[in-house]
Amino acid sequence: AGVSIFGFDVTEQVEARQQVQSLNQELAAINEEMQATNEELHESNSRLLRTNTDLDTFVYTASHDLKSPITNVEGLLLALRDHLPANAFDNALVPRLLDMMAGAVGRFQQTLGHLTDISRLQQELDQPAEAVDLPALVEAVRLDILPELTAAGATLVVDLDGCPTVHFSAKNLRSIVYNLLSNAVKYRDPDRPAHVQLRCRLAAGRVLLEVEDNGLGLSNAQQNELFRMFRRLHSHVAGSGVGLYMVKKMVENAGGTLSVQSQPEVGSTFTVSLPIGR
Repeated sequence: AGVSIFGFDVTEQVEARQQVQSLNQELAAINEEMQATNEELHESNSRLLRTNTDLDTFVYTASHDLKSPITNVEGLLLALRDHLPANAFDNALVPRLLDMMAGAVGRFQQTLGHLTDISRLQQELDQPAEAVDLPALVEAVRLDILPELTAAGATLVVDLDGCPTVHFSAKNLRSIVYNLLSNAVKYRDPDRPAHVQLRCRLAAGRVLLEVEDNGLGLSNAQQNELFRMFRRLHSHVAGSGVGLYMVKKMVENAGGTLSVQSQPEVGSTFTVSLPIGR
């Protein structure tokens, strides 16, 4: 009987198995790294959440606890004004200093009020969305600002046919519309009649709410500062610099964006982009 000998070259198979094993080892190492990174991110997010909660608590507590001392200072200032001898006011510096102190107390009280509003906003950001009748909401806001519109001789044109119903927190949406419309009237150009347009339309799966005016407008540098807390860009109008900051917070918390296009002496267009909710 003869003996048959067969030879097979298995080099490629061995190399292929080795490559698979090597890739599996690399994938296992990558998975371990990703797991460790995810754990670090989770811990960082937890720390950030705790920090934000502590900060909100501090802001609320500070704004609340400081109200009483500043009220006492205001009372002492009034008592000082009442008990100063009449001839003390002959010195022009005395009433001037008293007015400066009263102004400082008033601004401090206003700041405390704004801090309280911001703290309250942080607690109310997660309000549930609901189907909001946008025309009815806008009409209610229009009636609220009607005295300002009339005094300014401003024209308000409303076009909401594109989205009569918006899914959003009704309270927050009202605040957004109120702030944008009232700002459009406040920062009008005194050299021409104020004209404000409010439009709503659907585009690319988003609700676009636009407020356009022909007011003072903003430079590029001003636009970069616009949404910062306590940032006021015009001193001739009373304000706190909190309104647009709060509007931006409400919009972004709902997965939306707030943007502005503006040109000095031409006007501004604020666009609120919101996801279409159901």
